[in-house]
Order: sequence, then structure tokens, then C-alpha cells
Amino acid sequence: MKRSAARILREYGPFPGVSSVHGVTFDGTQVWFASGDRLSALDPASGETLRTLDTASRAGTAFDGRHLYQIAGDTINRIDPATGDVLATIPAPGGAGDDSGMAWAEGTLWVGQYREHKIHQIDPQTGAILRTIESNRFVTGVTWVDGELWHGTWDDDTSELLHIDPQTGDVLECVEMPAGVGVSGLESDGGELFFCGGGNSGKLRAVRRPSKEAADVTDSDMRDNSEADK
Repeated sequence: MKRSAARILREYGPFPGVSSVHGVTFDGTQVWFASGDRLSALDPASGETLRTLDTASRAGTAFDGRHLYQIAGDTINRIDPATGDVLATIPAPGGAGDDSGMAWAEGTLWVGQYREHKIHQIDPQTGAILRTIESNRFVTGVTWVDGELWHGTWDDDTSELLHIDPQTGDVLECVEMPAGVGVSGLESDGGELFFCGGGNSGKLRAVRRPSKEAADVTDSDMRDNSEADK
């Protein structure tokens, strides 16, 4: 298994009125993050919060290319991002509130269950569980990128990003976050960045995804932007 230290390229927040960041997703332009009773859209270049939708949002968030999906207690809501209207609901697999992260891939939703160490692939129309992947760690945020399944984990002061085998659940790669830096939500930008919810820090972080390929955005550029925001 490969191990590396996380390269945090930028921090966003804390944001006014936000005490905790939960689910995170990316619509190709904006980063959406859940913060309890609202979903907010962030411009990752400027760090500016562009829009806010009033909706229950205490766990994972996903985007299917058209709609947002948000875990809200024992249900998952399908939301129109233009209006904030809830268009449909399906049962969340955890039922009692153990569901954590969520992602969209292969036309389905992938929902993490924190204490159960599981990721469920579910039908977005019915909520039926199609398959279950067992992890050996707590599961927070979940994301797919380039055919790779990643999930966050958070236990006391230790948090990591784990690349796991989607068939066996075996950990293939581990990215270790600094001590005390937690990961709640997790989403890829489809390239070289992960966006990580920071739980009760009220922050969102951009973390370099380990890759052999050169990134489009250099570390120095991101650090310069981060320093400028302080």
C-alpha cells in the first residue's frame, strides 16, 4: 500500500454562520458544501460563496450533472440547484442517521456509512441497495475519479483519504492528513484536486490528489492564492 502526506493547497473559510462543513460535491464549476441547514455554492478560484439554498444538509452531497442529492436524516433529497426545490425523495440506506458521504458515479449513488465501515451503491430512483463494499475504516466522504474509489476516514485526531479496491475494499493507497485536520465530505474535481469538508472547523480544503501526471494548477499558484486570502 502506498502512503503519502496530504498536500493541502488551499483552505476556504471558516464561513459566516457556518459551524460545520459536512457533504461536498462539485458541479464542474462550483463546489457545493452542506452545513446543517443550507447548501452553499463556492467559487473555488476566488473563494467567494455565490449562492445558498435553505435545505436540510447534515451529511453527504452529490451532483448528477443536473440535480443535487442531499442526505437529510433518513431520506435522500433530489434538489433543483436553480430553485432549491426538493423534487423527489428516496430512503437513505442507514435509516437511523449513520449515513455519511455520498457520490454520483455510473448512474447511481454511492453512500458511505460511518460506523458500519460500508459504502452502498444505490438506485437513485428507488433507494434500493445494489451492492455493498466493506471498508476496514470509518467512512466519511466518498468520491470516484478516473475509475478510482476514494473515501475519507476520521477517527479522533486522525484523518486520511483512502483509495480502495471497489471489489474487495482493500486499501490501495493512503493519504495522511495533518494531525487534527479532519475530513467530513470528499469530492474530486475530476482531475488533480480533492475538495475536503473540514467538519467542525467550518473550513473546506483543496488537497492534491496523488498522481504521476502533471497537474494543471501548480502548488505555488495555489499557495499564492491561499496566502492572498489570509
